[in-house]
Amino acid sequence: MAYLTAEKKSELFGQYGTSNTDTGSPESQVALFSYRINHLTEHLKKNKHDFGTQRALLRLVGKRRQLLEYLKDRDIERYRAIIKALGLRK
Repeated sequence: MAYLTAEKKSELFGQYGTSNTDTGSPESQVALFSYRINHLTEHLKKNKHDFGTQRALLRLVGKRRQLLEYLKDRDIERYRAIIKALGLRK
């Protein structure tokens, strides 16, 4: 069973984006990456030697960081809102 279903994606996009089909906004992408990061982190706690997943996790963290930097440069209020909503530390 997949951990990330289409329903879960549209729920994330609806909650953090402008609509359920808003896949392009930085906020919805950051929310999706955060969900995936949390899932992979839990997986790696159980499977310490899964280095492929570890690499994928690091890439996701980097992508999320780039998106957050982009958002910070463009609109600091939206950046602060998504950081607070997701509980990310910065």
